[in-house]
Amino acid sequence: MTGRELDAAGITDPVLRAAYHRCRELNAAHGKTYFLATRLLPAERRPAVHALYGFARWADDIVDSPDPTADESLRGARLAELQRHLAEGLRHGRDAEPVVAALADTARRYGIDHRHFQDFMTAMRSDLVVTDYPTYADLLGYMHGSAAVIGLQMLPVLGTVVPREEAEPHAAALGVAFQLTNFLRDVGEDLDRGRVYLPADLLAAHGVDRELLRRCRDAGGQDRRVLAALREFEALTRRVYQEARPGLAMLDPVSRPCIRTAYILYGNILDAVARDGHAVLHRRAVVPRRRRATVAVGGLVRVAAARLRHRGRPSAERRRTHPTPPAAPARAVSEEVV
Repeated sequence: MTGRELDAAGITDPVLRAAYHRCRELNAAHGKTYFLATRLLPAERRPAVHALYGFARWADDIVDSPDPTADESLRGARLAELQRHLAEGLRHGRDAEPVVAALADTARRYGIDHRHFQDFMTAMRSDLVVTDYPTYADLLGYMHGSAAVIGLQMLPVLGTVVPREEAEPHAAALGVAFQLTNFLRDVGEDLDRGRVYLPADLLAAHGVDRELLRRCRDAGGQDRRVLAALREFEALTRRVYQEARPGLAMLDPVSRPCIRTAYILYGNILDAVARDGHAVLHRRAVVPRRRRATVAVGGLVRVAAARLRHRGRPSAERRRTHPTPPAAPARAVSEEVV
């Protein structure tokens, strides 16, 4: 995180600045699509987004540890330790763990409901023991904590032009749409981890089960039944994007380019999967770098236009569309758009 971003957010404490910087590193390293979109936010709001993403990334890395010696009990112990740090951080507004310290500071500044973090941790714990989902309703129950609450955490930072409660269902749907996209893209990788996120009833409707997925993966080929199931899951995911879409216009105008860009880029992942013949059992579909750059440039144009309109509005109207104002100027963060 650059000093300009931290300065813009009013984060002055050196320890806290280092904590936010660590979160930014996690976002840049692991969430390339999301990180690119985050660059379109006003500088003072980016540190909070990095903190939210950094914490989610850290927990997810524990669950999906690449360490071959990290069995379920070890991962469970690490997750329990993170839960302890989270509880302490939210209770006292600080913690020795940098990522938790940044998260706790962000939660305090923007008044984010602590229940969202608890629901998220519940979903992470379930990933240690649950390896498939009988129905889409069961999968949605899991995604409330793993994805929907991420959208709900973001809303106070992004700001809305309508009562927040009106925007919340769309924000939650967008979080779910993003995760469904990842599930489709990562079918093969998840299968290697022993997990199948595509609902069993959806698969069964096309004569597919876990064993058939494994055989197709091992054989390196495609099966028409698997292809039909993957196409149906893609269609289901696109419907969730449509549920989320009305929420874009409910955001603070200066935040819309960021989320709209993320909306387009994640949708492009679905397009890449389809273009690649739904070969997700064998390889990960990738959005071409040129396409991502084109979308980002369009986002920058919208950012400039939004900021010009924002500056031209009466101050009273600007206040109505600001996010939850940060708490007392204890510690802060900032930077300008690239």
